[in-house]
Amino acid sequence: MNPSNDIVCESFGWHGEKEIFKFRITNAYGNSVELLNYGAIVKSIVVPDAAGNKENVVLGFPTLEGYLKDQSYIGATVGRFANRIHNAAFSIENKTYHLDKNDGKNNNHSGSAGVNNKVFDFIVEDDAVIFILESKNGEGGFPGNLKTKVTYKWTDENELKIDFLAEADEATPLNFTNHSYFNLSACKEKIHDHQLTIQGSKILESTADYIPTGKIILADEYLFLKDKLNDIMRNNGINLYYIFDRNSENESAVCELYDEKSGRIMLVYTSYPGVQLYTGDYLNCDIVGEHEKLYSSFDGLCLECQYYPDSPNHEHFPNTIFRSGQVYNETITYAFDIAANKLNYHL
Repeated sequence: MNPSNDIVCESFGWHGEKEIFKFRITNAYGNSVELLNYGAIVKSIVVPDAAGNKENVVLGFPTLEGYLKDQSYIGATVGRFANRIHNAAFSIENKTYHLDKNDGKNNNHSGSAGVNNKVFDFIVEDDAVIFILESKNGEGGFPGNLKTKVTYKWTDENELKIDFLAEADEATPLNFTNHSYFNLSACKEKIHDHQLTIQGSKILESTADYIPTGKIILADEYLFLKDKLNDIMRNNGINLYYIFDRNSENESAVCELYDEKSGRIMLVYTSYPGVQLYTGDYLNCDIVGEHEKLYSSFDGLCLECQYYPDSPNHEHFPNTIFRSGQVYNETITYAFDIAANKLNYHL
Protein backbone atom coordinates (compact mmCIF):
# COMPACT_ATOMS: atom_id res chain seq x y z
CA MET A 1 0.00 0.00 0.00
CA ASN A 2 1.29 3.44 -0.83
CA PRO A 3 2.20 5.64 2.15
CA SER A 4 -0.82 7.65 3.21
CA ASN A 5 0.43 8.83 6.55
CA ASP A 6 -0.33 12.27 7.88
CA ILE A 7 2.50 13.80 9.93
CA VAL A 8 1.73 16.77 12.20
CA CYS A 9 4.42 18.65 14.11
CA GLU A 10 3.72 20.94 17.07
CA SER A 11 5.67 22.50 19.92
CA PHE A 12 5.93 20.44 23.11
CA GLY A 13 7.94 22.87 25.25
CA TRP A 14 11.50 23.97 25.79
CA HIS A 15 14.56 22.27 27.27
CA GLY A 16 17.04 25.02 28.01
CA GLU A 17 17.33 27.00 24.80
CA LYS A 18 16.14 24.15 22.58
CA GLU A 19 12.54 23.69 21.51
CA ILE A 20 11.00 20.25 21.84
CA PHE A 21 8.55 19.11 19.19
CA LYS A 22 5.88 16.42 19.13
CA PHE A 23 5.27 14.56 15.89
CA ARG A 24 2.05 12.65 15.31
CA ILE A 25 1.97 10.16 12.45
CA THR A 26 -1.52 8.95 11.57
CA ASN A 27 -2.07 6.13 9.10
CA ALA A 28 -4.93 5.56 6.68
CA TYR A 29 -7.02 3.88 9.37
CA GLY A 30 -6.71 6.65 11.96
CA ASN A 31 -4.19 4.81 14.13
CA SER A 32 -1.25 6.89 15.27
CA VAL A 33 2.10 7.19 16.97
CA GLU A 34 3.57 10.25 18.66
CA LEU A 35 7.29 10.96 18.78
CA LEU A 36 9.49 13.56 20.47
CA ASN A 37 12.81 14.97 19.38
CA TYR A 38 13.77 14.89 23.07
CA GLY A 39 15.43 11.49 23.46
CA ALA A 40 13.95 10.38 20.11
CA ILE A 41 11.11 9.18 22.33
CA VAL A 42 8.03 7.15 21.42
CA LYS A 43 5.35 9.05 23.31
CA SER A 44 2.29 7.04 22.30
CA ILE A 45 1.09 4.23 20.06
CA VAL A 46 -2.68 4.30 19.56
CA VAL A 47 -4.20 1.13 18.10
CA PRO A 48 -7.64 -0.55 18.31
CA ASP A 49 -8.69 -3.40 20.56
CA ALA A 50 -11.00 -6.22 19.45
CA ALA A 51 -14.02 -3.95 19.96
CA GLY A 52 -12.50 -1.15 17.88
CA ASN A 53 -11.58 1.08 20.83
CA LYS A 54 -8.40 3.00 20.03
CA GLU A 55 -6.08 3.36 23.00
CA ASN A 56 -2.43 4.07 23.79
CA VAL A 57 -0.48 0.87 24.44
CA VAL A 58 2.82 2.39 25.67
CA LEU A 59 3.66 4.33 28.79
CA GLY A 60 4.31 8.04 28.37
CA PHE A 61 3.67 11.51 29.75
CA PRO A 62 1.27 14.24 28.62
CA THR A 63 3.82 17.02 29.25
CA LEU A 64 7.55 17.50 28.82
CA GLU A 65 8.02 17.77 32.59
CA GLY A 66 7.29 14.06 32.96
CA TYR A 67 10.11 13.13 30.60
CA LEU A 68 12.56 15.60 32.13
CA LYS A 69 12.02 14.03 35.57
CA ASP A 70 11.73 10.43 34.39
CA GLN A 71 14.39 8.00 35.63
CA SER A 72 13.03 4.90 33.85
CA TYR A 73 13.91 5.73 30.20
CA ILE A 74 10.21 5.65 29.30
CA GLY A 75 9.85 5.47 25.50
CA ALA A 76 13.40 6.66 24.92
CA THR A 77 16.06 5.77 22.41
CA VAL A 78 18.93 4.32 24.45
CA GLY A 79 22.63 4.48 23.43
CA ARG A 80 25.36 5.02 22.46
CA PHE A 81 25.65 1.76 24.38
CA ALA A 82 22.43 0.31 25.78
CA ASN A 83 22.46 -1.83 28.90
CA ARG A 84 25.34 -2.35 31.31
CA ILE A 85 29.12 -2.21 31.05
CA HIS A 86 30.88 -3.93 33.94
CA ASN A 87 32.92 -1.69 36.23
CA ALA A 88 32.09 1.18 33.85
CA ALA A 89 35.21 0.40 31.81
CA PHE A 90 36.32 -1.36 28.63
CA SER A 91 39.46 -1.58 26.51
CA ILE A 92 40.17 -1.16 22.82
CA GLU A 93 43.63 -2.19 21.64
CA ASN A 94 45.05 -2.11 25.18
CA LYS A 95 43.70 1.36 25.92
CA THR A 96 41.18 1.46 28.76
CA TYR A 97 38.25 3.85 28.74
CA HIS A 98 36.46 4.79 31.96
CA LEU A 99 32.75 5.66 31.92
CA ASP A 100 30.26 7.08 34.38
CA LYS A 101 29.39 4.78 37.27
CA ASN A 102 25.66 5.47 37.26
CA ASP A 103 24.47 1.99 38.32
CA GLY A 104 26.46 1.04 41.40
CA LYS A 105 29.96 0.36 40.14
CA ASN A 106 28.70 -0.19 36.59
CA ASN A 107 27.65 1.94 33.65
CA ASN A 108 24.06 1.62 32.45
CA HIS A 109 22.64 3.06 29.21
CA SER A 110 25.79 5.21 28.77
CA GLY A 111 25.39 7.48 31.81
CA SER A 112 25.79 11.19 31.01
CA ALA A 113 26.52 10.30 27.37
CA GLY A 114 23.11 8.64 27.02
CA VAL A 115 21.07 9.89 24.09
CA ASN A 116 17.83 9.34 26.04
CA ASN A 117 17.87 12.91 27.38
CA LYS A 118 19.46 14.70 24.42
CA VAL A 119 17.64 17.02 22.01
CA PHE A 120 17.83 15.67 18.46
CA ASP A 121 17.65 17.61 15.23
CA PHE A 122 15.05 16.25 12.85
CA ILE A 123 13.90 15.84 9.26
CA VAL A 124 10.27 15.14 8.35
CA GLU A 125 9.74 13.13 5.16
CA ASP A 126 6.57 11.94 3.46
CA ASP A 127 6.44 8.72 5.46
CA ALA A 128 9.08 9.11 8.18
CA VAL A 129 10.51 11.24 10.94
CA ILE A 130 14.30 11.15 11.17
CA PHE A 131 16.07 12.23 14.36
CA ILE A 132 19.73 13.25 14.11
CA LEU A 133 22.31 13.70 16.89
CA GLU A 134 26.02 14.39 17.03
CA SER A 135 27.89 13.19 20.13
CA LYS A 136 31.35 14.50 20.95
CA ASN A 137 34.54 12.52 21.49
CA GLY A 138 35.07 11.86 25.20
CA GLU A 139 31.45 12.46 26.18
CA GLY A 140 30.78 10.30 29.24
CA GLY A 141 34.17 8.69 28.64
CA PHE A 142 33.33 7.21 25.23
CA PRO A 143 35.83 7.62 22.38
CA GLY A 144 34.98 9.07 18.99
CA ASN A 145 32.75 11.75 17.52
CA LEU A 146 29.53 9.98 16.69
CA LYS A 147 26.72 10.78 14.26
CA THR A 148 23.42 9.00 14.94
CA LYS A 149 20.18 8.81 12.97
CA VAL A 150 17.00 7.23 14.31
CA THR A 151 14.27 6.84 11.69
CA TYR A 152 10.64 6.10 12.57
CA LYS A 153 8.03 4.93 10.07
CA TRP A 154 4.39 4.11 10.90
CA THR A 155 2.66 2.00 8.28
CA ASP A 156 -0.96 1.36 7.31
CA GLU A 157 -0.42 -2.16 8.69
CA ASN A 158 0.15 -0.67 12.18
CA GLU A 159 3.89 -1.35 12.13
CA LEU A 160 6.28 1.00 13.91
CA LYS A 161 9.56 0.57 12.08
CA ILE A 162 12.71 1.89 13.77
CA ASP A 163 16.05 2.13 12.01
CA PHE A 164 19.26 2.95 13.89
CA LEU A 165 22.15 4.31 11.82
CA ALA A 166 25.42 5.47 13.39
CA GLU A 167 29.03 6.14 12.43
CA ALA A 168 32.01 7.30 14.49
CA ASP A 169 35.40 8.66 13.51
CA GLU A 170 37.27 6.22 15.76
CA ALA A 171 36.66 2.82 17.32
CA THR A 172 33.84 2.91 19.88
CA PRO A 173 31.24 0.50 21.29
CA LEU A 174 27.72 0.95 19.88
CA ASN A 175 24.43 -0.62 20.94
CA PHE A 176 21.15 1.24 20.38
CA THR A 177 17.64 0.20 21.35
CA ASN A 178 14.18 1.52 22.11
CA HIS A 179 13.01 1.54 25.72
CA SER A 180 9.23 1.68 25.33
CA TYR A 181 7.12 0.08 28.04
CA PHE A 182 4.23 -1.86 26.51
CA ASN A 183 0.86 -2.57 28.09
CA LEU A 184 -1.65 -3.92 25.58
CA SER A 185 -4.53 -3.38 28.01
CA ALA A 186 -3.79 0.36 27.76
CA CYS A 187 -2.93 0.25 31.47
CA LYS A 188 -6.34 -0.97 32.56
CA GLU A 189 -4.43 -3.79 34.26
CA LYS A 190 -0.85 -4.69 35.12
CA ILE A 191 1.11 -6.85 32.68
CA HIS A 192 0.90 -10.07 34.72
CA ASP A 193 -1.75 -11.68 32.49
CA HIS A 194 -0.11 -10.74 29.19
CA GLN A 195 1.01 -13.81 27.26
CA LEU A 196 4.57 -13.72 25.93
CA THR A 197 6.55 -15.79 23.49
CA ILE A 198 10.27 -15.21 22.95
CA GLN A 199 12.00 -17.20 20.23
CA GLY A 200 15.04 -17.67 22.43
CA SER A 201 15.79 -20.85 24.36
CA LYS A 202 19.07 -19.50 25.76
CA ILE A 203 19.85 -16.57 28.03
CA LEU A 204 22.95 -14.86 29.36
CA GLU A 205 23.80 -15.92 32.89
CA SER A 206 24.02 -12.74 34.94
CA THR A 207 25.05 -11.59 38.39
CA ALA A 208 22.67 -10.00 40.90
CA ASP A 209 23.45 -6.57 39.38
CA TYR A 210 22.60 -7.79 35.85
CA ILE A 211 26.18 -8.15 34.58
CA PRO A 212 26.76 -11.15 32.27
CA THR A 213 29.15 -13.75 33.64
CA GLY A 214 30.04 -14.71 30.07
CA LYS A 215 28.15 -18.01 30.21
CA ILE A 216 25.30 -18.76 27.82
CA ILE A 217 22.77 -21.05 29.52
CA LEU A 218 19.39 -22.60 28.78
CA ALA A 219 16.44 -20.38 29.70
CA ASP A 220 14.75 -23.35 31.44
CA GLU A 221 12.19 -21.93 33.88
CA TYR A 222 12.48 -18.51 32.20
CA LEU A 223 11.52 -19.85 28.76
CA PHE A 224 8.49 -17.98 27.38
CA LEU A 225 6.34 -19.97 24.96
CA LYS A 226 2.89 -18.40 25.04
CA ASP A 227 3.12 -18.19 28.82
CA LYS A 228 1.43 -15.67 31.03
CA LEU A 229 4.09 -13.37 32.44
CA ASN A 230 3.22 -14.04 36.05
CA ASP A 231 3.44 -17.81 35.53
CA ILE A 232 7.14 -17.29 34.85
CA MET A 233 7.74 -14.22 37.05
CA ARG A 234 5.93 -15.65 40.09
CA ASN A 235 5.37 -12.09 41.31
CA ASN A 236 9.07 -11.27 40.90
CA GLY A 237 10.61 -9.07 38.26
CA ILE A 238 12.60 -10.29 35.25
CA ASN A 239 15.54 -8.50 33.67
CA LEU A 240 17.16 -11.04 31.34
CA TYR A 241 18.86 -11.11 27.95
CA TYR A 242 17.50 -13.76 25.55
CA ILE A 243 19.51 -14.99 22.54
CA PHE A 244 17.31 -15.64 19.52
CA ASP A 245 17.18 -19.15 18.06
CA ARG A 246 17.94 -17.94 14.56
CA ASN A 247 20.43 -15.92 12.58
CA SER A 248 20.01 -12.18 11.99
CA GLU A 249 18.87 -12.68 8.39
CA ASN A 250 15.67 -14.46 9.44
CA GLU A 251 12.58 -12.31 8.88
CA SER A 252 10.26 -14.17 11.26
CA ALA A 253 8.90 -12.55 14.40
CA VAL A 254 11.17 -13.04 17.41
CA CYS A 255 8.71 -11.98 20.13
CA GLU A 256 4.97 -11.99 20.53
CA LEU A 257 2.96 -10.23 23.23
CA TYR A 258 -0.77 -10.89 23.62
CA ASP A 259 -3.47 -9.49 25.89
CA GLU A 260 -6.52 -11.74 25.87
CA LYS A 261 -9.02 -9.21 27.25
CA SER A 262 -8.30 -6.50 24.70
CA GLY A 263 -7.50 -8.96 21.93
CA ARG A 264 -4.39 -6.96 21.01
CA ILE A 265 -1.26 -8.69 19.82
CA MET A 266 2.20 -7.26 19.20
CA LEU A 267 4.83 -9.00 17.08
CA VAL A 268 8.48 -7.95 17.20
CA TYR A 269 10.89 -8.22 14.27
CA THR A 270 14.54 -7.21 14.44
CA SER A 271 18.01 -7.54 12.95
CA TYR A 272 19.53 -7.82 16.45
CA PRO A 273 20.75 -11.15 17.90
CA GLY A 274 18.70 -10.93 21.10
CA VAL A 275 16.38 -9.02 23.39
CA GLN A 276 16.46 -7.74 26.94
CA LEU A 277 13.17 -8.50 28.67
CA TYR A 278 12.51 -6.08 31.52
CA THR A 279 9.20 -6.37 33.35
CA GLY A 280 9.25 -2.87 34.81
CA ASP A 281 9.61 -3.88 38.45
CA TYR A 282 11.51 -0.67 39.29
CA LEU A 283 9.01 1.66 37.61
CA ASN A 284 8.31 4.56 39.95
CA CYS A 285 7.05 7.93 38.68
CA ASP A 286 5.93 11.01 40.57
CA ILE A 287 4.41 12.68 37.49
CA VAL A 288 1.00 11.50 36.24
CA GLY A 289 1.37 9.59 32.98
CA GLU A 290 -0.64 9.40 29.76
CA HIS A 291 -3.04 6.92 31.34
CA GLU A 292 -4.00 9.34 34.14
CA LYS A 293 -2.05 7.41 36.75
CA LEU A 294 1.32 7.35 38.46
CA TYR A 295 3.19 4.50 36.80
CA SER A 296 4.53 1.85 39.17
CA SER A 297 5.91 -1.69 39.12
CA PHE A 298 4.60 -3.97 36.35
CA ASP A 299 2.57 -1.27 34.58
CA GLY A 300 4.53 -2.04 31.43
CA LEU A 301 7.26 -4.29 30.04
CA CYS A 302 10.18 -3.61 27.73
CA LEU A 303 11.33 -5.80 24.85
CA GLU A 304 14.66 -4.11 24.12
CA CYS A 305 16.16 -5.69 21.02
CA GLN A 306 19.90 -5.06 21.15
CA TYR A 307 23.37 -6.59 21.17
CA TYR A 308 24.55 -8.50 24.23
CA PRO A 309 25.08 -6.37 27.36
CA ASP A 310 28.70 -5.79 28.43
CA SER A 311 29.86 -6.99 25.01
CA PRO A 312 33.10 -4.96 24.99
CA ASN A 313 34.32 -7.04 27.96
CA HIS A 314 33.54 -10.47 26.45
CA GLU A 315 35.50 -11.45 23.37
CA HIS A 316 33.17 -14.36 22.50
CA PHE A 317 30.07 -12.13 22.42
CA PRO A 318 29.06 -10.60 19.07
CA ASN A 319 31.29 -7.65 18.31
CA THR A 320 30.01 -4.18 19.20
CA ILE A 321 33.21 -2.19 18.56
CA PHE A 322 32.63 -0.18 15.40
CA ARG A 323 35.69 1.39 13.85
CA SER A 324 36.08 4.53 11.79
CA GLY A 325 34.22 4.08 8.51
CA GLN A 326 32.10 1.17 9.75
CA VAL A 327 28.38 1.87 9.64
CA TYR A 328 26.10 0.68 12.43
CA ASN A 329 22.67 -0.18 11.00
CA GLU A 330 20.09 -2.19 12.94
CA THR A 331 16.30 -2.32 12.90
CA ILE A 332 13.37 -3.04 15.22
CA THR A 333 9.73 -3.33 14.15
CA TYR A 334 6.79 -3.44 16.55
CA ALA A 335 3.71 -4.69 14.65
CA PHE A 336 0.21 -4.49 16.16
CA ASP A 337 -2.91 -6.46 15.30
CA ILE A 338 -5.96 -8.16 16.76
CA ALA A 339 -5.53 -11.86 17.50
CA ALA A 340 -8.92 -12.62 15.94
CA ASN A 341 -7.49 -11.44 12.62
CA LYS A 342 -5.06 -14.34 12.68
CA LEU A 343 -6.17 -17.96 12.51
CA ASN A 344 -3.03 -18.90 14.42
CA TYR A 345 -1.75 -15.92 16.30
CA HIS A 346 1.13 -17.81 17.87
CA LEU A 347 4.62 -17.71 16.38
